[in-house]
Amino acid sequence: MPSQLEFAAWIPSFTFPGLTYERARRSVVDFSKKADTLGLDLWVIDHLLTAPGLYGMSWLEPMTVLSVAAGCTERAKLGTGILILPLRNPVVLAKEIASLHFLSGGRFAFGIGPGWYPPEYEAVGAHIRERGRRTDEVLAAVKVLLTEERATFKGRYYQFEDVTLDPRPPKLPEIWVAGGSRIPDPEYYDKPDIAESVLERILAADGWLSRCSGKQEWVKRDWEVITRYLETKGRDASTLRFGHTNFIHLVDTTDREAALREQRPFFEQAMGTHRSWEHLQESYMTGTIDDVVARIEDLRQAGLEYLVLGPVTDNLEQLDILAERVLPRFR
Repeated sequence: MPSQLEFAAWIPSFTFPGLTYERARRSVVDFSKKADTLGLDLWVIDHLLTAPGLYGMSWLEPMTVLSVAAGCTERAKLGTGILILPLRNPVVLAKEIASLHFLSGGRFAFGIGPGWYPPEYEAVGAHIRERGRRTDEVLAAVKVLLTEERATFKGRYYQFEDVTLDPRPPKLPEIWVAGGSRIPDPEYYDKPDIAESVLERILAADGWLSRCSGKQEWVKRDWEVITRYLETKGRDASTLRFGHTNFIHLVDTTDREAALREQRPFFEQAMGTHRSWEHLQESYMTGTIDDVVARIEDLRQAGLEYLVLGPVTDNLEQLDILAERVLPRFR
């Protein structure tokens, strides 16, 4: 039986060309307030640098953005979708998480992943070949810091002894693990399948956030691989939430070609021109409202429970169209 579907929005915290203080505030504060009133959760993207393999712009720092969103919303879950763990010190990160969790009333969701853009690791003194091991170490260290009064950790990359971190939240925030198949790019390290190390990471998580940088069929295939893996490890697959993230620019028309013409410049500004327009259409939710709804329904039939949609502009009308033309089809 298809699952009940919950919706969230990616905050459009892009570093738009010529970004001003006023636009940054509107993109985060006004968007967050409106999404909250519409019953949407709020998630944020993390890239330290502009990563031209997938994007044409970078984003504002995610934990800062969520702190601002926490202060202007009441009910929305506030998630990192995802936080690139190898770029961060686990002690500092654990302090940030605890602080945000308290200030938001326990609304923080910890979405994590290893990242993929080589220059970001080099900028912080790491290397992309270490990303998986660093991700697992940071996650393990953060869990220790948030749950133990006197925390000690001895890993390959991170070590600390007898550290007391205050405040510690009453319970760990829910943990979402990202990863999965991506259309290969010869410049980078991702592959068109889900890695064993990612499966191991997902095994201990509360939810899986599937990528939007592959193909729709690959998302469903990855979910089948994950459920089989969980079953072989003795975990009931129904205890893991199936989430998906994707980008949109909704156009209220039944003319598909007209919708695509309007969408293309916005997608190309956000994503850059490294990939073809055909590639972008394959990865992201483009076309008419009916096209977008059909793509969402296809994933829901496959088991999707939680969907994060990210407008590629900070136009608040995107939330109105989402609320009026998409959400009612799933409620």
